[in-house]
Amino acid sequence: MNAELGQADSATEPVLEATDLVKHFPIQRGIVVKRTVGRVQAVDGVDLRLHAGQTLGVVGESGCGKSTLAKLLVGLETPTSGSIKVLGREIGNLSSRRIRPVRRDIQLVFQDPYTSLNPRMTVGDIIGEPFEIHPNVVPKRERAGEVKDLLDMVGLSPDHINRYPHQFSGGQRQRIGIARALALRPQVLVCDEPVSALDVSIQGQVINLLKRLQAELGLAYVFIAHDLSVVRHIADEVAVMYLGKVVERGTGPQIYDHPRHPYTQALLSAVPVPDPDLRGHREEIILQGDVPSPINPPSGCRFRTRCWKAEEQCAEVVPTLQVGDNGTHPTACFFAEERDVTHAVK
Repeated sequence: MNAELGQADSATEPVLEATDLVKHFPIQRGIVVKRTVGRVQAVDGVDLRLHAGQTLGVVGESGCGKSTLAKLLVGLETPTSGSIKVLGREIGNLSSRRIRPVRRDIQLVFQDPYTSLNPRMTVGDIIGEPFEIHPNVVPKRERAGEVKDLLDMVGLSPDHINRYPHQFSGGQRQRIGIARALALRPQVLVCDEPVSALDVSIQGQVINLLKRLQAELGLAYVFIAHDLSVVRHIADEVAVMYLGKVVERGTGPQIYDHPRHPYTQALLSAVPVPDPDLRGHREEIILQGDVPSPINPPSGCRFRTRCWKAEEQCAEVVPTLQVGDNGTHPTACFFAEERDVTHAVK
């Protein structure tokens, strides 16, 4: 059996677990009679285990299936197959009525802090709206006080309760979104690129806020991003996705300092480094060709069409996440080999 994230904590029950998770979107044609002519393979066989207080970073290029994975985990999309368990309860195929109580335990922080907030509602109404959907969480007479406490928790003034979203900056609006996600006292937050729309200085403030809330509340995070430098500061473990599959998985130091999959190495070589002595002199890995279509992905290893190590075996057999012979972290590559691309020079 392949190694799973969180294996070191297997003695405790995971708060979130996905097994062989698959999501294929049908492509249909026809007006009167619709027929399926293909499928977009957005997520294809993803496994993960997440424990309380742990952060799983999910990284990869745009279109690799990260956001679809986020929607599957919180129940906004129904999986084609596979299992999703929140606090030990299967949610993969629950109806909208039956999944509602489970949503109290897992909430989503959206990428765009402006479009995710209703411009016609005050901040107090936005943060308090979950209490209308789940009235048993907080008594009605205590909701205004709870909203003010949530504003204070995320670093905003409780006096702003009657303001509207347009009266806040981008970073403040994201704090409002985080406060809304925390209203139901969840145990898991799925953060779908929560800082990608913010300035760099504001990104750091939001990351520090999330780390503080995790320490205070014992939250578990699934932190999705395409910026590997951001993920490095918050994630305990990292999963690298390519065309719907996880191709490498390990702790932060394993992924960043000892990458073994060619795709991970290419991603890391593109990350800017703060050391001025390395600028313009660091080794770069430039991938050839475009990302294949998820409608018709390559046979065998999906990365083989852009990989400099590809051989005939890569086209015939699908590589699975396997621990290396010397106990290294799991990698889905027949020719996985550690390579330091962060500090390597030309």
